[in-house]
Amino acid sequence: MNTGKATPVSERRDHLVRLAAEIFARKGFQATTVREIAQEAGIHSGSLYHHFDSKESIVDQVLSRFLDDLIGRYRAALSHGGDPRAVLSAMIHIGFAALEPHRAAIMVMQNDWGYLRSLPGDRFDYLVRAEDEVERMWVEQIRDGQARGQLRSDVDPKLTYRTIRDTMWVAVRWFRPDGRLDTDGLAEHYITVLFDGLSTGERTSQRV
Repeated sequence: MNTGKATPVSERRDHLVRLAAEIFARKGFQATTVREIAQEAGIHSGSLYHHFDSKESIVDQVLSRFLDDLIGRYRAALSHGGDPRAVLSAMIHIGFAALEPHRAAIMVMQNDWGYLRSLPGDRFDYLVRAEDEVERMWVEQIRDGQARGQLRSDVDPKLTYRTIRDTMWVAVRWFRPDGRLDTDGLAEHYITVLFDGLSTGERTSQRV
């Protein structure tokens, strides 16, 4: 019977994934060895192989957990409906909220995306599929907002999404949970700048 409680084996496995994620974020996936992960965990390298068959299996867990959580939350925001501006605001909150629980995974995505995609086989093809789905969700909302007259029609939806994406994820390098703003406050500040802009008075920017 499933009691909903984690077993000692799964708890140990989760601990190893979190520990390895921090090392990957700090040193980079390529530079990290299985021995270093085992030493950090206080176990022999051979013991690590009781839980994972390779270093790639560990980073797979790190990234898939992050992407499953992020995409699941984005899908939920879309399913709740609402006008595009409200949905985009919810998605921005979701993105910034990921900075704390998934900090290490975001760092790995930024630093090692290209290397992981270059590995032989199709193990990490899901990274591209996930990115494509996330981009589609954002771009559809931006286009819907433009069609409804809520958002400017003279901006490129894909470029706008990628600007938003990069702004959120680069924040992982400087955001501190004990800082002046928590992730919710950070999201609200960004939403204000995104939708209301910085300048006052008549618009001076020209269409490209």
